[in-house]
Order: sequence, then structure tokens, then C-alpha cells
Amino acid sequence: MDIVFSLDSVIAAVGMVDNLAVMVAAVIAAVGVMLFAGKPIGDFVDRYPSVKVLALAFLTMVGTLLVAEAFDVHVPKAYVYVAMAFSLGVEALNIRARSKRMAAKQVN
Repeated sequence: MDIVFSLDSVIAAVGMVDNLAVMVAAVIAAVGVMLFAGKPIGDFVDRYPSVKVLALAFLTMVGTLLVAEAFDVHVPKAYVYVAMAFSLGVEALNIRARSKRMAAKQVN
């Protein structure tokens, strides 16, 4: 079931691209990633639950963008990519800080 929803999300996100070849390549790449990296990614998300919330926020942002495009409101994709990159950077810093705190607790 997770794979179906993941694939659906990928197709929706790729639908923002105007070039059909890019869409097809992205879906094929996403399916490949899901097949080979599903377990390690699942373990990572289980270890860091806040990543799950971040992924849901990304899906919400992409869905909102798709609805806006349906009403002929164009939002430059660079805004979305910059917001996602910023959010990922903040989450990486949070994970690093949590790891350092846990390591410091284990030393004591």
C-alpha cells in the first residue's frame, strides 16, 4: 500500500513538469529507488519520525501547487525547490543536533 501511495505522489509531483520525457524518466527513477532503497529509507524514517512530518509537508505543498496550477495560477517552481531545500537543511541540522545530544548523554 505504501508503494502505491508513494508512486502516486511521485506521479503528482512529476506532473508539474512540462516535458513528457522528464516525467517518464522521473517515474522510472523513482520506482527504481523505491525498489532498492525502500528498506533503508524506511529504517531512516523510523529512526527520525520528524522526517515523516517533513515529507507530508512536501506532499501538501506539491498538492497545493497542483491545485493552484489547475486554476491557472502559476507559481515558479524555484520557490518550491528553494523551500524544500531550506526545510531539508533545517531538518539535517536538527538530526545532527539530536545525535550529538544522544552521544553526550551516553558518555555521561
